[in-house]
Amino acid sequence: MRVAVLAVQGAFIEHIKMIEQLGVECIELRQKADLEQSFDGLILPGGESTVQGKLLRELEMFEPLQKRIKQGLPVLATCAGLILLAENLSNDERSHFQTLPVTVKRNAYGRQLGSFYTIEDIDGIKHFPMEFIRAPYIEEVKTGVEILARVKDNIVAVRYQNQLAMSFHPELTEDTRLHETFLQLIKSSLEKS
Repeated sequence: MRVAVLAVQGAFIEHIKMIEQLGVECIELRQKADLEQSFDGLILPGGESTVQGKLLRELEMFEPLQKRIKQGLPVLATCAGLILLAENLSNDERSHFQTLPVTVKRNAYGRQLGSFYTIEDIDGIKHFPMEFIRAPYIEEVKTGVEILARVKDNIVAVRYQNQLAMSFHPELTEDTRLHETFLQLIKSSLEKS
């Protein structure tokens, strides 16, 4: 099993460290040529979604990745990664991969001062530490989207087919359980193929 991490901008190093800590090999996707390597899952990290979307297009990585996600490539998306996957953004005309049938509000908790930390339950995972940094939240989900967690009545984690997406940053904690869930999703996907 090998996991690719989008490494054009944002907090990708922390994801790599967490996946490698779990004994799985990672590769960094920095340019189109990197897509020629084989990988079984993709992490879309936090950072600046607008910058990431722009770089993905400029580097000609956008369409090949979008196609693979639509074909069922397992994806873990955090914060900006959630925005990249979202079908709609309620407060931005731009959208990106549009593979996750949800509507997301960008910077929903305000700017940097709206950042916060809490411990909440995620479906199947008790007491998970959640680090929110200029975070979005999910305003609306369509049929087939499973809500995994809410904080302050806002949807902050969902699963749709092979896509796991959340508003917060599990990679900035010591808790590996969400990354383990993602690796299990990849394993199940590999077993089906």
